[in-house]
Amino acid sequence: MAKEIERKFLTKSAVYREMSTARHDILQGYLSLDPRATVRVRIIDNSAKLTVKGITEGASRNEWEYEIPLIDAYEMLTQCTVEGKIEKSRYIVPFGGHIWEIDEFRGSLAGLVLAEVELKSADETIEIPDFIGEEVTSNPAYYNSVLAAKGLPE
Repeated sequence: MAKEIERKFLTKSAVYREMSTARHDILQGYLSLDPRATVRVRIIDNSAKLTVKGITEGASRNEWEYEIPLIDAYEMLTQCTVEGKIEKSRYIVPFGGHIWEIDEFRGSLAGLVLAEVELKSADETIEIPDFIGEEVTSNPAYYNSVLAAKGLPE
């Protein structure tokens, strides 16, 4: 089992596009939205993963992730998901010794841009890029599972 420790932020400019070293297309949906065991299927470009995430405690939670066949992922997304699906483009931005992942949402979530940075520990100090805005780590309205179920936060 891995421990996911991350902080999440809104963005205030699109300069991350110029700073990015890669861009990926993502389609994801949820098989379970239970906070005790959120189960996600995700297609990134031409590969797929099934992920189970435990309850979020501060900036961390338990995470189990497995590669699955692409055809299985498409079938799960069309036959098994609850609520809405999420489509987004992810930009990878190395900055200050960390890798920032900036997600530009499409479809019903168009206009929302979130930046995440994974940490080694919850109290790790990070350098914040200029394009970063308000921190929303502790705001459940910005969890991808909540966005899929309820749409854009008010």
